[in-house]
Amino acid sequence: MVQDPDNQDVLKAEHLFCERDNRILFEDLNFAAHRGQVIQIKGSNGSGKTTLLRILCGLNEGFRGSLTWFNKPIQDHWEEVHSSLIYMGHRVGVNKILTPVENLRWSVGLSTSVTDEQINEALGDMGLRGFEDSQCFTLSAGQQQRVSIARAIAGSPKLILADEPTGALDSKTGLEIMKILNDLNAKGITIVLVTHEDDIAKYGSRIIKMKDGKILEDKKNVNN
Repeated sequence: MVQDPDNQDVLKAEHLFCERDNRILFEDLNFAAHRGQVIQIKGSNGSGKTTLLRILCGLNEGFRGSLTWFNKPIQDHWEEVHSSLIYMGHRVGVNKILTPVENLRWSVGLSTSVTDEQINEALGDMGLRGFEDSQCFTLSAGQQQRVSIARAIAGSPKLILADEPTGALDSKTGLEIMKILNDLNAKGITIVLVTHEDDIAKYGSRIIKMKDGKILEDKKNVNN
């Protein structure tokens, strides 16, 4: 894990309130992702994990409270945030008709400029050399997830928010994906991930446990 002596907040949420279908999901929830950390958010279905991630990346606007990006009001800096943040949802997030190169050229190019050299280097780092021009539906689930993660390398983000990045993978491939994310963290990228998987417990510097929209526990990962 990259150590940060200033413990600077990359992304911070304060006093979040979120309601859906007359059900309160959050009430006065506070969360901060410190620079250089890998944070695991755990909890049962319905605990609010995915909703929190979607609020943090701007996909859910139905909330009250404040969000800051490097101590600046996030609403004033969305362009900077969108060029520095990668969100990986439940689904892999690749267009299976397109090739890995085409996927990266399209998805990364939406928020920042990227060269073919950067794209090919990112795919090579993901072990996808030789598959650059293969349509993604011909790739395995693990390879498709690697294409998704390659966006992070090509786009040079400061923060990755990943919702169940290993959920649809077998345990061996899931551990390989976690090692990749850990390697990205070693390069300075902060990572927040939602997971149910106990076999990836050794990855990460913090573990947050949620239940019914509340953070029950936020502690250092003793397995790291």
